[in-house]
Amino acid sequence: MADSKQDDTFKVVDRRLFTQDGELRKDVAEQQQRDEEASAKASSTAGSAPSQSAANARAGSPAAPAPTATEPSRGFQMLVDFLTRNAAAMLGGVADPRTGQAFLDLEGARELIDMLDALREKTKGNLAPVDDELLVEVLGSLKLTFLEVSKAATEAMNKKAKGKT
Repeated sequence: MADSKQDDTFKVVDRRLFTQDGELRKDVAEQQQRDEEASAKASSTAGSAPSQSAANARAGSPAAPAPTATEPSRGFQMLVDFLTRNAAAMLGGVADPRTGQAFLDLEGARELIDMLDALREKTKGNLAPVDDELLVEVLGSLKLTFLEVSKAATEAMNKKAKGKT
């Protein structure tokens, strides 16, 4: 067999954000400025804007800067909304399509509320104020609804049990 040695070359790209002196590299500062301008322009127009990390990846920037704690996260808000809607559905917020009766799953709702509690505990101090307020508001509302629904369910079971004796 012939030796098929290929001339493989590689390119080293410095992805560090700072110089040896600890100053922000010029190309990184320029990319951040372009990203901020693009973000401001995109937010002023209607429609959805691409994420900053996607814009950085397309532009070939060295590294995407980490979002600060003051920026609300759309992904986080969508996660909280998803868990909240499912918990509310399990607490009777959605009718069963077959029977038309309210669907009630207290254990499932409790698990989702516990997930939201764990999420709040694990993200404490790392969320934008808007995201933290959303999570606190949702948890308070779900816990109050859970207590009311579980109390009503217990009373209904007690009435049903007394009616049978």
